[in-house]
Amino acid sequence: QVQLVESGGGLVQAGGSLRLSCRASGRTFSSYVMGWFRQAPGKEREFVTAINWSDGRTYYADSVKGRFTISRDNAKNTVYLQMDSLKPEDTAVYSCAAGYTYYLAGSYPYWGQGTQVTVSS
Repeated sequence: QVQLVESGGGLVQAGGSLRLSCRASGRTFSSYVMGWFRQAPGKEREFVTAINWSDGRTYYADSVKGRFTISRDNAKNTVYLQMDSLKPEDTAVYSCAAGYTYYLAGSYPYWGQGTQVTVSS
């Protein structure tokens, strides 16, 4: 069982930055892949980035490479998403998840509540 609590969403101007946090708790979470997904109105949910909790290996969607950085803090049981050089097309509800396969939303059984990120022009 894993519980996830997100924070850090908000409104930012294009070119600005935000950092999202996802605090994990439960009996077992260290074996999971921790991922971030996003969904904009009228769009499919898409993979953003993920990190393997145990070894720190990361994957990024092409759309965010060089702009977003995922990291983890074992002591705080928290995964972070640092978002820089934000664009209006980054506007979406961002959700943290714990699962098994980096790119596949369907492989993540545990999800946070989601946090809105809005990037203005």
